[in-house]
Amino acid sequence: MKFYNKLPFHVIVVVFSVVFDQLTKLWALARFTNETGALNHEVVNVVGDLVRFQLVFNKGAAFSSRPQDLMPFLPSWLFFLLISIVAAVVLFWFYRSIDKRDYLSRLGVVMIIGGALGNFIDRMRLQMVVDFIDCDFPDFIMTRFPTFNVADSFVTVGVALVLLSPVVLRKLHKEIKAEGK
Repeated sequence: MKFYNKLPFHVIVVVFSVVFDQLTKLWALARFTNETGALNHEVVNVVGDLVRFQLVFNKGAAFSSRPQDLMPFLPSWLFFLLISIVAAVVLFWFYRSIDKRDYLSRLGVVMIIGGALGNFIDRMRLQMVVDFIDCDFPDFIMTRFPTFNVADSFVTVGVALVLLSPVVLRKLHKEIKAEGK
């Protein structure tokens, strides 16, 4: 088995994703707030107007949706804590159920866990998530993509790896299916 498909490597990926995410969020908070902690509403173009940095606080979930409104009797921090615990258990179970040879799916799940932990830390510490990466897309799709962060990127790439694994590792997935019968 290759080094990139072993538990120590996966733990390193989770730790790296959380640390990198938190460091970039600390940078964004320091860069885009003043001495009192108020937003300075500055926008920094990174690649013209295509990619820019600006600080946004997300008190909801993905794309600022508010699933916590489904249970208004729970404080939002408790709602996200419970959802995160359930998600962690499901992801851990899913990780353990993936054939050890399917390194792409296992890496994808690990990246999802790392990204989810990064945003979970924000929710518990700040009661909101720090977003700061703002990208533009052609106007026929949408005006601008919702602002996101490094943790969101890890989750997105992780989901893509899990979805693409059966295509990229087609032969392996056929072998796994045949062995299961």
